[in-house]
Amino acid sequence: MKILIIGGSGFLGTELVRRATAAGWETAATYCSRPASATGAAGAAGAAWHRLDLRSPGHIDEVLAAVTPSAVINATSGGSDWAVTADGSIRVAMAAARRGCRLVHVSSDAVFSGSRIHYDETCLPDPVTPYGAAKASAETAVRLLAPSTAVARTSLIIGHGGSDGSGGSVHERLVHALAAGTHDGVLFTDDVRCPVHVEDLASALLELAVSDRAGMFHLAGADALSRHELGVLIARRDGLDAARLPAGRRSDTLMPGALDVRLDSSATQERVRTRLRGAGEFLRVQ
Repeated sequence: MKILIIGGSGFLGTELVRRATAAGWETAATYCSRPASATGAAGAAGAAWHRLDLRSPGHIDEVLAAVTPSAVINATSGGSDWAVTADGSIRVAMAAARRGCRLVHVSSDAVFSGSRIHYDETCLPDPVTPYGAAKASAETAVRLLAPSTAVARTSLIIGHGGSDGSGGSVHERLVHALAAGTHDGVLFTDDVRCPVHVEDLASALLELAVSDRAGMFHLAGADALSRHELGVLIARRDGLDAARLPAGRRSDTLMPGALDVRLDSSATQERVRTRLRGAGEFLRVQ
């Protein structure tokens, strides 16, 4: 198996690279500014690293020509930068289709407004933020340009954290900063998602990469939690004082974004072997 992981230096991408190299796959990965190999991340040294700017027309074609992968996972995160998140994903799909590569495209629950709360794989996007709009645009274009693509929506991604939070996701680092009083802000009690562990997510994505399954997949955890509830679980796991985490309501602010978005992954879970654990399980204090 020869695989290319776009966004390999990111949080999810690093785990994908680690797992692919551990499986003995010929692994290539891309970065924009700094390869994960420079950070000493596990498995990074076993991958071939290529700089890639998805805003640059033709750049992805050059990388694909150099790597000649049989499968591509687009795990890049450009946030609300339309040129990366939307246009860049479209360029990846077009290039993969031209070369006949298997494509797995990672999307987000941000494509939904929260108006119906529960969303399965058949639900159509109705985004309310620039990031959600870029992700929704990418989803639509990718599925039209490369119908054999597996599009995987996911939610808040959580890792192993640690005593200082440095080994975790942006959410875990925020919890540590709030508990330490080094960051201003609150964790919302009315902002609900279905967090997923990065190991489960990466395993499921690699499973899709070696399959021929096409269409929409939901890869989110089994538990719906508010960001404050999630923060409390992270704090307890990492030995922090959860009482120090400030709470607030998103609905009391002017911050745009959906409130309650719960990805229903039950149909996908019947199609993939990887078990998508709930946060109550993978954040349980041992």
